[in-house]
Amino acid sequence: MTQAATSAKEITTPTIGIVGGTGLTELEGLEITGEKTITTPWGAPSAPLVTGNLSGVPVIFLARHGNPHRIPPHQVNYRANLWALREAGVRTVIGVNAVGGIHAAMGPAQIVIPDQMVDYTWGRGHTFFEGDIEHVTHIDFTYPYTETLRQALKTAALDEDVHCVDFGVYAATQGPRLETSAEVRRLENDGCDLIGMTGMPEAALAAELELDYACLALVVNWAAGKSDHIITMDEIQEAIDAGMSGVRAILARFIQQDYRPVDRP
Repeated sequence: MTQAATSAKEITTPTIGIVGGTGLTELEGLEITGEKTITTPWGAPSAPLVTGNLSGVPVIFLARHGNPHRIPPHQVNYRANLWALREAGVRTVIGVNAVGGIHAAMGPAQIVIPDQMVDYTWGRGHTFFEGDIEHVTHIDFTYPYTETLRQALKTAALDEDVHCVDFGVYAATQGPRLETSAEVRRLENDGCDLIGMTGMPEAALAAELELDYACLALVVNWAAGKSDHIITMDEIQEAIDAGMSGVRAILARFIQQDYRPVDRP
């Protein structure tokens, strides 16, 4: 195990962590059992961890942008968030992300389970392996998302008859502003299919902690220059309203699948 992972608590009960907006706790059959406030070596997480139980499976929710929604993507304390989840017993993390669509199959209200990413962010606390460390550590990040977890989410979507796109390259941009049309053309030329502001360093930090991690993305707008009008918050909210029921259905079905984290040496 990695240096960062061995310093966290060992547990026996698999717990699922879901990172995203506060509305994700509205899952049918979910019993909210309380909140946990966890201190970490990296500061405070975005919000207290909300604990729950669905079909006998413990679940922990973390509002990435705080509750209320007030922390911009470039100021989220990703290290504290991931560390707190692992300290609370989480071994599987699903990041729910609002994204802009570049690929023709990724229009507003479409759900996407990406399989790759490109990181365009800067200046964020992006690793646990710095400062007073015993040795330099490099993790393999060839595949940023855990494939077994991606497939489990895809199966949950099929079981719920929720259409999803099960591929895509996620471009992680700095934010909080949206991109220019020229920037979107550049991202498309780089091979990116969708754009978000919170996918990194969340995925890399999960990998450092040896957590299973996947992204469940909801497209909330066409990326700049991909439609004939300016992006508005009303448009984004309409896509969220149209797509979140599908996201919640996938999450609820997934939790009931008895997913087991990948065994690591």
